[in-house]
Amino acid sequence: MSDWKAPMTKLVNQIYSKADAEPFREPVDWKALGLFDYPQIIKKQMDLGSVKSKLENGKYKDIEDAANDVRLVWKNCMTYNQEGSDFYILAENMSKKFEDKFTKIEKDLASSAAAGGGGGKKKSAASGEPTLEEKRLFAKNLYKISKEDLGKVVVELDTKCPSALTKNAVEDEVEINVDLVSPQLFYEVAEFVKNSCGGGGGKKKAAGAKRKA
Repeated sequence: MSDWKAPMTKLVNQIYSKADAEPFREPVDWKALGLFDYPQIIKKQMDLGSVKSKLENGKYKDIEDAANDVRLVWKNCMTYNQEGSDFYILAENMSKKFEDKFTKIEKDLASSAAAGGGGGKKKSAASGEPTLEEKRLFAKNLYKISKEDLGKVVVELDTKCPSALTKNAVEDEVEINVDLVSPQLFYEVAEFVKNSCGGGGGKKKAAGAKRKA
């Protein structure tokens, strides 16, 4: 059950040690920096040092729980800083690097679980990487669900995997790149979409999904 802790701890330590991670290692000292609106905009602060500490002290119930805290570090930075700014771009790049390596860990864990006869793994992990047909079905189903449900999908992805979203502020649209979504998260979201629309056929690319505030 705790097989995920070693690779996840290693990944967080690798990210923490990168030179680019320097602004994310400790809590934002908003008072010293004069960022007095920070607590109003960022409701739950998070930093890589806190993630490391929580991992070392066994505070996370599963790997997704730990990953969500790492994602929160990038999300907070991208929420507070203007899109296109140095800090925003830095957080976006760090997020993509993390998701790439995190997806690899999930695949490795799924493979070892399958080889070992399984255990308490969800359908997503047991199934491994989504097939092209599953991605096409997901994309087609997105056009069948209500705007309210589509908004829930966007919020879920924005929280857990912001790098998978490409936002167009001018047209108030967001494009979903399913190739950047981790297998486990993909199956969770795809299941929700399928239940919301009752299934469907097959097409590609979840693009131009209107986002409501």
